[in-house]
Amino acid sequence: MFVIGCHLSSSKGYLNMGQEALSIGGNSFQFFTRNPRGGAAKPVDEDDVRAYNAFAAENGMGPIIAHAPYTMNPCAATESLREFSLDTMRDDLARLSMIPGSLYNFHPGSHVGQGIDTGIELIADTVVRLLDSDNPTQILLETMAGKGSEVGSRFEEIRRIIDLSGGDSRLGVTLDTCHVYDAGYNIVGNLDGVLEEFDNVIGLHRLKAIHLNDSKNPFCSHKDRHEKIGQGSIGIDAFKRIINHKALRDLPFLLETPQDELSGWGGEIALLKSLREN
Repeated sequence: MFVIGCHLSSSKGYLNMGQEALSIGGNSFQFFTRNPRGGAAKPVDEDDVRAYNAFAAENGMGPIIAHAPYTMNPCAATESLREFSLDTMRDDLARLSMIPGSLYNFHPGSHVGQGIDTGIELIADTVVRLLDSDNPTQILLETMAGKGSEVGSRFEEIRRIIDLSGGDSRLGVTLDTCHVYDAGYNIVGNLDGVLEEFDNVIGLHRLKAIHLNDSKNPFCSHKDRHEKIGQGSIGIDAFKRIINHKALRDLPFLLETPQDELSGWGGEIALLKSLREN
């Protein structure tokens, strides 16, 4: 099954997001767990959760992805900020436990001058504390573009976080096409080579989702600016190879491209479906 969706507003609840995804040809979606710039989450509407779970089963929805807010920084220099990140993520995971098969994605963080080694150690400490429960939700580290002091732009950095976290099977990776391209992984000219490197360093069994974004910037720019599919420097031919690659095709693909209207993502979903091979 080709699992594909886009990033939707969670303001009207899970059922509404599921219905919106289905209305534009999707069978999955991503959403922020709360305001992407921070803040408290709304109380859980258990009726909405039950309605969505029934809707998802009836309509064959694929896994959905909850995206942690951008303001969280598990490797912040200040302990209070790291504790805020941990508390937020624990709350998010408790909510997601009500939706079977859901995934939780977060940006590893920025070491803000402490150094990459310290950043990795602090992120791993947060992950260890998150995994200290029986919550089955898969936690995903997102590959980053490498701007500023971001951690996670190299596969080796992701691997070190996983290793220091104990290698729990609930810990996986989201590969963002814009981010890895901007970070210097040539998914346009050497997709097989990049995936082989990912497998050698991290292991393809850890790859659980794809953020499908074109890039406004050239290769290895470390900028992280998303573009619509086929309108950036990655290009439509590369996306055709990505969505059909044997190592990737069964993963959920989530669009985070810049669109003003829901119909824009509908057009991209239709385009990608036309490129999908049986």
